[in-house]
Amino acid sequence: MPSSEAVFGWALVGPGNIARRFAQALRGIDGTRLAAVVGRDAGRAADFAAQWGTQAWHGSDLGAALARPDVQAVYVCTPHPFHADAVRAALLAGKPVLCEKPLTPCAAQTRPLVELAQQRGVFLMEAVWTRFLPIYAQLRQWLAGGRIGAVRAMQSSFHLDRPPRAPLATDRRQSAALGGGNLLDIGIYNITAARIALPGVPVRAFDVHALLNEQGVDVQLQASLDFGQGRFAQFSCGWFADGPNQFVVLGERGHVVVHGGFWEATTATLNVGGAPPETVERPFRINGFEYEIEEVMRCVRAGLGASPLLPPAESLAVIELMDAMRARIGVCYPFEASA
Repeated sequence: MPSSEAVFGWALVGPGNIARRFAQALRGIDGTRLAAVVGRDAGRAADFAAQWGTQAWHGSDLGAALARPDVQAVYVCTPHPFHADAVRAALLAGKPVLCEKPLTPCAAQTRPLVELAQQRGVFLMEAVWTRFLPIYAQLRQWLAGGRIGAVRAMQSSFHLDRPPRAPLATDRRQSAALGGGNLLDIGIYNITAARIALPGVPVRAFDVHALLNEQGVDVQLQASLDFGQGRFAQFSCGWFADGPNQFVVLGERGHVVVHGGFWEATTATLNVGGAPPETVERPFRINGFEYEIEEVMRCVRAGLGASPLLPPAESLAVIELMDAMRARIGVCYPFEASA
């Protein structure tokens, strides 16, 4: 493992839109750099590498990037169905991995990767950046301190005005072949927020309803999760209009509002009894991605195989839940047959 003083080099796989946010965060973190870029389009990979400060681009040759001694970790941000192959290659090469959410689009692909990481003793983490934001550290502190008493209910919405692009087969949000659908793309944040508030508590039952498009993927979804002992979470997500997009945690003595958009929040308000509301702001140092990046670096430098804030077992539990929810609403991806 590199020392805490060594420059921490990253290989980036998939130089698309989300990759730019990652690269921007890297640029603002001391002791790290973009060491290599891999992409199916060689020209796009070269342009991205030049823009973000490295001449090391490898087209679609992931193996060449993984062989570089200056690459200490790999960030995978390709479309969902292509995650598994890149993650597997990195793990086999002994390179720690941070992979965009969902880690893969189904448990049948996720489970072997989790097992491989454990067998090889290689760090693996899903890039659900919300879990690492400072405002959620504040939420955990309030809940652990019993400020609102026992959690009884949660409510959240994630609604954006994202009209479909034609043809649907090329729109990653709407295409079945590209792992499209609300649940995998944005509903995962609603589930994540609820599991932050009730860490380690399994979902015992659920109810879910959805509107499917002509590709057979969900474009509007409403769900209720039952965590047992009278604890419930309700959420909705969709691409038909902008929504309030807050996350509300209701306890026996008060409630917390994580203000919209809750997945990228910097502000939350604690409301307890008749006391004045307590609003806390936790602004990003850069753009919010820095916290998950720093968590990977911290864990790798400490020789940890997983992050305590988001171990692979938690990612597996979430995708197993989403698999069950998709089965209930009738969403089945064409690539699952070979998983």
